[in-house]
Amino acid sequence: MDKIIEEERFIVSVKVGAKGQITVPIEARKMFDIKEGDTLMVMGDKKRGGIALLKDNEFYKLMGDMFNDGDKH
Repeated sequence: MDKIIEEERFIVSVKVGAKGQITVPIEARKMFDIKEGDTLMVMGDKKRGGIALLKDNEFYKLMGDMFNDGDKH
């Protein structure tokens, strides 16, 4: 199974190269409007065994929303 693609989600396998690099699949680049030069945040959780990528502007928005929500209480 190399790809499962739906309208709002997908699973695509990628291989890690000799330098530890991966290619962000075209499905992800299109869905999340990732362009050359964009910055992505890489987050990992060893306990859950996973890595997530998030566009930096979305990460900062999420963090801002979390902190701003805390100010309301």
